[in-house]
Order: sequence, then structure tokens, then C-alpha cells
Amino acid sequence: MHCESCVSKVQQALKSIAGVNDVSVSLSDQTANIAGEGEVETMLEAVSKIGYKASVINKVEAPNLNTNEELPVSDLQKLFPLFLIFLYISIFSIGMNFPILEKNEVMLDFMGLFYIVFSFFKFIDYKNFPRAFAMYDPIAMRVPFYGWVYPFIEVILGILIIFRIELFITIIITIVMLGVTSIGVTKVLLQKSSIQCACLGTALKLPMTKATFIENSIMIIMAITLLLSQSI
Repeated sequence: MHCESCVSKVQQALKSIAGVNDVSVSLSDQTANIAGEGEVETMLEAVSKIGYKASVINKVEAPNLNTNEELPVSDLQKLFPLFLIFLYISIFSIGMNFPILEKNEVMLDFMGLFYIVFSFFKFIDYKNFPRAFAMYDPIAMRVPFYGWVYPFIEVILGILIIFRIELFITIIITIVMLGVTSIGVTKVLLQKSSIQCACLGTALKLPMTKATFIENSIMIIMAITLLLSQSI
């Protein structure tokens, strides 16, 4: 494997095998960790069909535990941190404008806090964020440097919005930047690929789901609404 595109191809090939529950592919180690009950021969054949060589390094049998099995965690449960952060951002946005709750001002504060808070989580595991982001963002796939500067862009946009500086340009950048990311998210959802969402960095393991698309859509809708209101 030579790039993140190779990683994505191998991961999709392995995930398509019956019995495979989870796949984690490492570009740096050139390895794939697979959880499930799929046949090893089938896995090797699937990787070979897409043009890569593979061999078994270590096979670990799952222990037969008599204790209660863990119940599968739903996507909604996995996304609980995301929903909780949205709730906190909403509360603070309203609080910053109370008691005069002017719609555009609340939306601007929400967007500014959104950028700053989300960039914070990306910086927690900064070295791994670009790799995860490049799995679905069209620009980061082709320009790796974009993934490294993306958290800084979010910080700058957040500060500009909070302090109401160059709002028109900032809103346009928001629409374009999140619009491009949403295209990548939509592609992943349509392919039904199982990859990690990097919206909150890699410290929190969030699955790429429709909620991720909704998260970007909320910001884009707010940005367009502000642009059309001609109050910026």
C-alpha cells in the first residue's frame, strides 16, 4: 500500500466479507487488524483480487467467555459525545445573547464556538488527524498538507466569527470548505464504507454516519441564511 486510497480499497474489500465485523488498516505498518469470523483464505483472496499481496501474521481466536456478552453499541450511542457537544454549544450561544435573542447573532456565535470547540478535539491527537481526515475529505486526499492546517483554519474562522471580523469572507469560506467535506462524507455514506469520522479528531472514536453529514449541513445552512440576510 502506498497511500490512503490503497488503505481505503483494502478496508472496503475486507469489510465486504461475510463474518467480518471490524477492520483497521495501517498504512505505516502495512498491516490490517480484522475482527470477526470470516475465513482467512477468503480475506487473502479478497486482498489479492484488488492487486495487493497479503499474508497472515497473527491469528488470535476469540475466548469463549461464559459471562454476559456485550451488547452491540448503536451508532446513536457512539455519537452521543457529538450530540452532547452540540447541546453545549447551543446553550452557550443562547447564553451569550440573552436576553436579546437576535437570530443572526445566535447563529454567528454558534458557528464561532463550533469551529473553536471542534478544532480543540482535533488538536488532542493532532498527529493522527490528517490521516483520518484524508479518508473522506476530497482536498485532504489529494493535498495532505491541507489536513495538517485544517484545525488551524477552524481556529482562525472561529475567532473571526466570534469577534465579527470579515464576516462575509468567513461565511463564504465556511460554505465552500464544509461543502467540499460534505461531498466526501456523502460518497462514503453511499459506498457504505466503515471509517472513522475525524470531525472531533481521532481521540473520540466516532463512526462516519448520516449524523456527520447533518453536522456539516447545519453549519452550511446557517452560513447561507446569514449570507442571504445581508446582515453581515
